Amino acid sequence: MGGINTENILILLCSLVVLSYLFLIVSRYIRVPSVLLLLFAGVGFRFLADTYNVNMVFPTSLVEGLGVVGLIMIVLEAGLDLKLTRDRVILVRNSFFSALFILAISIALVMGILYYWHDEPLEKCLVYAIPLSIMSSSIVLPSIHHLNKKTKEFLVYEASFSDILGILLFNYFTAENVLSWQSLGMFAGNIVISVLLSVLLSFVLFLILAKTKLDIKFFLIFALLILIYAGGKNLHLPSLIIILVFGLMINNWEMIKWPKLLQWFPQRQVEPLRHLLHSITAETSFLIRTFFFILFGYSITLNFITQREVWVVGGAIVVALFVVRLLYLRFFVRTNVFPESFFIPRGLITIVLFYKIPPEYQLSTFNNDILFFIILTTSVVMMLGMIFYKKRPDQLVEEATFAAERNELM
Repeated sequence: MGGINTENILILLCSLVVLSYLFLIVSRYIRVPSVLLLLFAGVGFRFLADTYNVNMVFPTSLVEGLGVVGLIMIVLEAGLDLKLTRDRVILVRNSFFSALFILAISIALVMGILYYWHDEPLEKCLVYAIPLSIMSSSIVLPSIHHLNKKTKEFLVYEASFSDILGILLFNYFTAENVLSWQSLGMFAGNIVISVLLSVLLSFVLFLILAKTKLDIKFFLIFALLILIYAGGKNLHLPSLIIILVFGLMINNWEMIKWPKLLQWFPQRQVEPLRHLLHSITAETSFLIRTFFFILFGYSITLNFITQREVWVVGGAIVVALFVVRLLYLRFFVRTNVFPESFFIPRGLITIVLFYKIPPEYQLSTFNNDILFFIILTTSVVMMLGMIFYKKRPDQLVEEATFAAERNELM
């Protein structure tokens, strides 16, 4: 990279942003998620670089750093999208239990597959199974604009819950002495502390956002959120809860009934801040996703196509993830299974957690190409679901049984 000057680097970066924006437009017509197009673009750039012997190496820490910032932005964006009204109680309940049970059963099946194939300790297989079982909100959220309102809300809640629950489980099972009452008590205590800190810090952040007289304040909030996340990680606290609660508080301010607080922050003052914060968060998430998925795609080599192990293990895991989701939605949530059952993508959060697996929990025989295979294949499965989902939201007719049950519940 020594021969590339500053102007060429700027041209390259800006061209990638323009390309990502074009992918976003194109994806609305061909129903292929823009994130998947970015992944394929990264793989294509790597193929061209290898073909023409262009040696461009990006440090793993760069991809991981982008992933962490992207994760924070995605969780904040999810919080800003979620409404906690009474008419959504059943929706929130269904999506939470869907995320919880699908995650738990998927972890058990993936752990069994890894244990059978690698014959290594179960606790190591469990640590690897958790990231592979988390539904990726970074791929789901930008890909649901074709769906009807209820399906979109269900998937937004489910993907957000899957992220939070998956990270909590990963943090717990990568800690020391996980099978002790002391460890379990500390884990529960950390969650309680995080929830209390969430409320307190959310009010502090909102105070900064609402009362500062400077025009430049939103990226100050983002910087503080990243500091909170990093500080929470160092203290072994599930700090993503703080970010999610902050987003929820901003988006559901009208539910607060404390008169003194509403005197300081009336609804008319909160509304423009909410819209602007949502817009800036979406723009920042778009930028981070662009560079993260192109860089991650660039790190993928196509050698896994010829590896039997990758196809067997990766294929078994993908089938397990799809079947678990299909059966749960069909027989427990009792809703349409199409296209919801196709939403099994693994993405940013899976990659970030894989980078964070401690050395003592790493499988000595695990082939990292399996990770690439699962991420690409699950994204393609979701893409196929979206492509074959031809009806417009206003033309969608649910199966009579499920539609009747849902109407009764609502």
